[in-house]
Amino acid sequence: MKESYSVSVDENYEFQLVKKDTENIDQTELSGQKIHLLHNNKSFEIELLENDFINRNYSVKVNGNIYRVNVGTPLDALIKEMGLSLGNDSFEDEIHAPMPGIILEVNVAEGDKVKKGDSLCVLEAMKMENTLTASRDGIVKTVNIAKGDTVDKGKLLIELEKND
Repeated sequence: MKESYSVSVDENYEFQLVKKDTENIDQTELSGQKIHLLHNNKSFEIELLENDFINRNYSVKVNGNIYRVNVGTPLDALIKEMGLSLGNDSFEDEIHAPMPGIILEVNVAEGDKVKKGDSLCVLEAMKMENTLTASRDGIVKTVNIAKGDTVDKGKLLIELEKND
């Protein structure tokens, strides 16, 4: 299987690049410089305006038009394929299983006070331990799991009392 990268331009266009396509790109050399490129007998003037290497977000000016570009790595594709997420798109009051697995630890009980970032439980999935943490300060309303339980993706594990 070839290592491929997904490239999104202005969230409207998607492209796939193989690793070979990306090997000759050195973004540090492109920063702040204008590059002239000929492709299929067409002339392009390209300038890298913004470079957020960590999040793989870029702002590129091509022939006077500015485009927002995001590059997805093969790891990003695998995470998406597995139905996981690196972002925080969970409900603030509910902790759901991000993937199927086995509960190794339950660190809270109903009525416990928790602080944002506290470990609520540990889920083993694909031989990896995943610590699920509180997304906010609160009080545990319900705990729907016990050590050793097998859970499916999306199962409600722990619920915090609603914030007023």
